[in-house]
Amino acid sequence: MIKPPIAKKISKLLKIHQSERIDNYYWMNDREHPDVISYLNAENDYTKAILKPTEEAQELLFKEMRARVKEDDMSAPYLKNGYWYYSRYETGQEHPIHCRKNGSLEAEEEILMDENEEAKNHPYYEVVSFTISKDNTLMAFAEDITGRRLYQIRFKNLKTGEILDHKIENCSSDLAWHNNNTDLYFCLRDVKTLRPYQVHKYNISDKSDNIIYTEKDDTYICSVEINKDFKHLLISSHSTLTTEYQIKSADDDSNFELFLAREEDHEYYPEMDGNIAFIKTNKNAENFRLVKCNLSDRSYDKWEEIQAHNDDIYIEDFEVFKSHIVVVEKENGLSQLKIYDRKSNKNFVLPPKEETYMLYLGTNPEIDQDNFRIGYTSMTTPHSVYDVDFKNFQWTLVKQQVVQGDFDSTNYQSERVWANGRDGVKVPCSLVYHKDKFKKDGSNPILIYAYGSYGSTIDPYFSSVRLSLLDRGFVFAIAHIRGGEYLGRHWYDTGKLLFKKNTFYDFIDVAKHLVDNKFADSENVFAMGGSAGGLLMGAIANIEPKLWKGIVMQVPFVDVVTTMLDDSIPLTTGEYDEWGNPNKKVYYDYMLSYSPYDNIEAKDYPSMLITSGLHDSQVQYWEPTKYIAKLREYKTDNNIVLLHTNMDAGHGGASGRFESMKEIALEYAFIFWRSGISVK
Repeated sequence: MIKPPIAKKISKLLKIHQSERIDNYYWMNDREHPDVISYLNAENDYTKAILKPTEEAQELLFKEMRARVKEDDMSAPYLKNGYWYYSRYETGQEHPIHCRKNGSLEAEEEILMDENEEAKNHPYYEVVSFTISKDNTLMAFAEDITGRRLYQIRFKNLKTGEILDHKIENCSSDLAWHNNNTDLYFCLRDVKTLRPYQVHKYNISDKSDNIIYTEKDDTYICSVEINKDFKHLLISSHSTLTTEYQIKSADDDSNFELFLAREEDHEYYPEMDGNIAFIKTNKNAENFRLVKCNLSDRSYDKWEEIQAHNDDIYIEDFEVFKSHIVVVEKENGLSQLKIYDRKSNKNFVLPPKEETYMLYLGTNPEIDQDNFRIGYTSMTTPHSVYDVDFKNFQWTLVKQQVVQGDFDSTNYQSERVWANGRDGVKVPCSLVYHKDKFKKDGSNPILIYAYGSYGSTIDPYFSSVRLSLLDRGFVFAIAHIRGGEYLGRHWYDTGKLLFKKNTFYDFIDVAKHLVDNKFADSENVFAMGGSAGGLLMGAIANIEPKLWKGIVMQVPFVDVVTTMLDDSIPLTTGEYDEWGNPNKKVYYDYMLSYSPYDNIEAKDYPSMLITSGLHDSQVQYWEPTKYIAKLREYKTDNNIVLLHTNMDAGHGGASGRFESMKEIALEYAFIFWRSGISVK
């Protein structure tokens, strides 16, 4: 008879567009207030008490997940500017050790950074990026010590091994060295909104810091990079739907100049090889096209088309090499490689291997390579790194994720199904199950996952921790709903702004299709999503609460209207192209019609586990905290709803490869508990 915490109510009137809302939990927005911390601790205590019967299952699941991991593992090495780079783990260690070898993999190892040593001084620690100067003597690295993604940049002298007494705070993770080996370009973040808004040049010799560019439009963020030909530095400014680049030589003191001026809704992405620019652009091309031009004359009328627009093929990515251009394109939801010979202009497509899979460009740091690297995985194939030879286009396996124990990929089956959407569209869904545990008779429990925002596509990928579900009879499904770009740009465009509800309806229709077609037990349907996918979870809980046995909401964006009206909250202004600007009544009304927090009603809801991070920079901790307080106030059932807040982490949860597994074990134990399935 453990009772949940009851949050105090302080009425807050919110008015706009002749509309009034009362928010009784607005006071939770103050992260420094002792009552807020007290309430979060009370929720954590309650969650721990309620889930005490699952502690043995959590521990068993964690040990099971950890046992599948090769603890002394190493990444696939890549060659850059004369050195082989890789990261490796040692047995029992949480964090990677970043290393390199000069000229050959047989050479003596040089440790660049041992994150385990640095992590001893912080409850959260992660090196999010690093870059090496052209002369290979200096390393700049961006580290996160709070989980809030407000990084600090530090430097290491690779000749002496000394970490220098230089520190630049409140930065993003973009780092680019000038070829003088002295000037580092980086981006500063606004401390309050966390928007990367200013590019700086820092001279490591005299510690001078000069502002190079300030992005004044608060709906844009900026970044900086060096092109893979090592000859050009680039500043990008981008909103959700528009990009703009500036360019300069990486060899001299010239100023940045506009590559192409921004035009609303024009996205372009340049890559250079000397004096030739290759551009992926959506100018008159919804699904993008690929063009090239002389760097000295970039006007539209001088563009030469390489790959034309195709209504049925979406250009996901591309990379330029001396001899070839490699394009990753997506047709009917499946990625494929199109290779262009730069001399002959001939092209061909490398065919896919499985019914449903994920394929992407890997680490290709240099423009003059004899092969190119790709990543490949499916729901039954562990993550694999291949090198593809430019001469014969044979795939050579460089590394495949090791899954220890009795894992055998042939024991699992993956397939793709198409659900009938309520408005006539066909919604794809990838699913996987254990062949011996699955019966297509409607008896298997199912966990359905999706995201559905920002054009981000959740492709079918392998997960070793997921085996703990499959081996106990669960079906796992990824719903490729609108709001992502699985079926091209229109799939995204019809799942955002004033079409956002399509995302929610697609997910519900996929779930009903899987039940109706006997892939799932109608009494054991679970849903999971994080961040914007957590908004999805809140929406489906309001729309179809009886469809779900349980819902896991990870760092959920659930207080949509209030957040989008507050431009002081991190990242809000840059989100207007995704959700709409609620200062305009048409968007306010539409947001208000689906915002999970605002649409909680007096009715039965399913069991829920909600996770959060106190230092979350993407979704502020108070959104899930307010949500659960209001949910408990209104709901009319006795189903368990729980909030777990990581007090030392942010949006991505705990740092460390094993600590993060404990959070997954918690979520899985909750699902098994509510499904009535024993973990033993």
